[in-house]
Amino acid sequence: MSHDAPPASGAALTPGLKSRQITMLSIGGVIGAGLFVGSSAAIAEAGPAVLVSFLIAATLVVLVMKMLGEMAIANPDTGSFSTYADRALGRWAGFSIGWLYWWFYVLVIPIEAIVAGKILGSALSVPGWIPAFAVIALLAGSNLLAVRNYGEFEYWFALIKVVSIVGFLVVGVLAILGVLPGSTVHGVSHLWADGGFLPEGGIAILAGLLTAMFAFQGSEIVTIAAAESENPKRNIRKAIRAVVWRLALFYVGSVFVVVALVPYNAGDLAAVGSYQAALQRMNIPAAPVIMDIVVLVAVCSCLNSAIYTASRMVFSLARRGDAPRLLGTTGRNSTPRRAVLASTVVGAVAVVVNYAVPDVFDYLLASSGAIALMMYLVIAITQYATRRSLRAQGTESRLESPMWAFPYLTVATIAGIAAVLVTMAILPGQRLELWLSIALAAILVVAGVVVQRRAKPAEGS
Repeated sequence: MSHDAPPASGAALTPGLKSRQITMLSIGGVIGAGLFVGSSAAIAEAGPAVLVSFLIAATLVVLVMKMLGEMAIANPDTGSFSTYADRALGRWAGFSIGWLYWWFYVLVIPIEAIVAGKILGSALSVPGWIPAFAVIALLAGSNLLAVRNYGEFEYWFALIKVVSIVGFLVVGVLAILGVLPGSTVHGVSHLWADGGFLPEGGIAILAGLLTAMFAFQGSEIVTIAAAESENPKRNIRKAIRAVVWRLALFYVGSVFVVVALVPYNAGDLAAVGSYQAALQRMNIPAAPVIMDIVVLVAVCSCLNSAIYTASRMVFSLARRGDAPRLLGTTGRNSTPRRAVLASTVVGAVAVVVNYAVPDVFDYLLASSGAIALMMYLVIAITQYATRRSLRAQGTESRLESPMWAFPYLTVATIAGIAAVLVTMAILPGQRLELWLSIALAAILVVAGVVVQRRAKPAEGS
């Protein structure tokens, strides 16, 4: 689809990410505080049956990533699914999902900065807002430099997270087998001893599923970052292959260790997080300090990725004429500095809102509550439309990494994601997030339709 012409100069992103950085980003991209701490909420909601929740969520995300991989390998683009939706469904679709995604990650900036501020503020005996803004400034600075700086920061962040999870899995398995010295727990009896495998009933699996789906957010970032690597098609292919085992090992494996060793209704599970609750029962020395460090690394990683991802999405929107043109330019080092600065400033303002009027901040966060699911849904619908178009043109056989069992798995995935959205409408605790997200999406869709209609005369002339 032809849009407004992009800025004539200073608008090109150049390959700067190395293959090892892309690989590590693909492994660590979905590992955030949601796994180390937030998974405790899903465990408390569903009990041991949360394993089913995570398996269903992992299956849906793997299918979505396979669909996204099909499109991204065929046509790497820093706008990723927003660009593909633009081409397959219409400008309104690329416009609305692009801005929704930008909004989601702009709000990730304050969420992670606030957590980092609490950890560092407590350790340094200073108000939390000081280290919160310091972390934002540091990581924004790294993003303003060449893209390889983002890649290097994220490489080491991801490596620390992966090592932490592998270490947790090792000591967890040793504890389960009863051979970990000092551990006060062993075996897997908690899978059924505290009210059965389904202590909260079958509906609790759906409640846990929502938390699990949001925990997996971030897998798609690799298709955005790979567009700035030297061999994007190869890197995307490797990343998509890694999705299956990393989700199974890191998330499902970690949650299995926790529910095997910790009663789902333990009082400290929600208070200190799932990992720390398990480590304390294994008598791991300095478990709280270890987890503070790991969570700090995780939130800094997510914040770093949030600035990068938000800036690239709004850069892509600007290049297509769907955002202010000045955000579609780059500096001498080929970094979209204005896009980085604009995204960071909005995120920093949200931090101020959190400390000044926390009730308003809560509503801002709620408005992004269903965006991840909307993104997954758009990816699936876009892949369906794109594949049907290629089939009609007779070029379907040229795809290098086609979606499995098309169209059956694609349709099943669309139905599964729609069912999750319906679940949000049914469960009282999720309704506000759903309706605010739908309201925001509706506003952006209307804006996208207006932009598309206004552009038609110019495109036809």
